[in-house]
Amino acid sequence: MMSAIKTFQKIIILVLVVLMAVVLLLSTVELAWVIIKDAITPPILILEIDELLEIFGLFMLVLIGIELLETIAKTYMAESVDHAQIVMAVAIIAIARKVIILDVKDLSGLALVGIAAIILALSTGYYLIKKKRKEDDLIL
Repeated sequence: MMSAIKTFQKIIILVLVVLMAVVLLLSTVELAWVIIKDAITPPILILEIDELLEIFGLFMLVLIGIELLETIAKTYMAESVDHAQIVMAVAIIAIARKVIILDVKDLSGLALVGIAAIILALSTGYYLIKKKRKEDDLIL
């Protein structure tokens, strides 16, 4: 029974990898289209701030997708990889994307403190997971 579940799990992971690859391809094409469209509209080759923020946001979204693809493909196929560490790394990248495209004029001070707390919590969690992993490697 357990081998059937493992096989089913591997099939689902393979389907997810293929679907994520398709999504990454489509989002990369979308990013290229946005860049070309923004570059050829007058004034030619001059991008406004909102266009740059949109491009950076899409670019970071593609990078997050790549990290997710790597997470799905490598982490869940191998038993020895620390899932928590990979998930934390992807979460840090996702929050970094939000911070990069964030318009701080629209946020209250409390919201900024909340974002800072999230970044600090994720960074601390990632550090502790890596530290624990190193300690476990030294014991083995």
